[in-house]
Amino acid sequence: MSEDTIYKADTGAEPFRFNDKVAAVFPDMLRRSIPGYAASIEAIGSLASRYVRAGTNCYDLGCSLGAATIAIRQGINKAGCRIVAVDSAAAMIERGKKAVAEDESVLSVMTDVDFVLGDIRDVEIVNASMVVLNYTLQFLPPEDRDPMLQRIYEGMNDGGLLVLSEKVIDENPHMEKLLADLHHEHKRRHNYSALEISRKRAALENVLIPETVSEHRARLQRAGFSHSAVWLRYFNFVSIIALR
Repeated sequence: MSEDTIYKADTGAEPFRFNDKVAAVFPDMLRRSIPGYAASIEAIGSLASRYVRAGTNCYDLGCSLGAATIAIRQGINKAGCRIVAVDSAAAMIERGKKAVAEDESVLSVMTDVDFVLGDIRDVEIVNASMVVLNYTLQFLPPEDRDPMLQRIYEGMNDGGLLVLSEKVIDENPHMEKLLADLHHEHKRRHNYSALEISRKRAALENVLIPETVSEHRARLQRAGFSHSAVWLRYFNFVSIIALR
């Protein structure tokens, strides 16, 4: 695993982009930056084994290097399924394809994976029993988030599952400051310097736009999802499951 040293040199003046440089160190970046990330990936596999139905599609929207795609594939225990893994960054798609090809897990059934280079807003969702947005929605403009979830809902089968993981802000400003401080301390404990943290925060400004948990759950309800719950929270990172 290559070490993330991007913001030791990069000043953060340019907006954050999922380019070749980020793709090369992305596993290390996720491990050190997103507390609870490994737990969310593990749970995605367990959820796939429970909710994916035979002959249906699964979607990993914003698949990056394919960690959630691999977890879904490992969890599927029904025949005739297909996984569609979508990302707008060519560097992520190429590395994701390689990761899936090299995965040596023992599978209950063989499930095809179709990698799609493109914007998740342009992907048709059909016959879906599981859809994953793992730290993806936060990078869409806020005005595009309701239509995105509406399209997902309309393309899902009854009983289908959506996994939505996001960085959030707390409605209480005092608690928001505390949670942000705890997150920065987490990154310092994983050997990011204060300068690296500051530079990356600057690069992400106006690129990653977080919302509150209540805003996310209200949006899910507007889209039509009958039930939703936060199943994982670690500081200001949450994962929500929603059922159609």
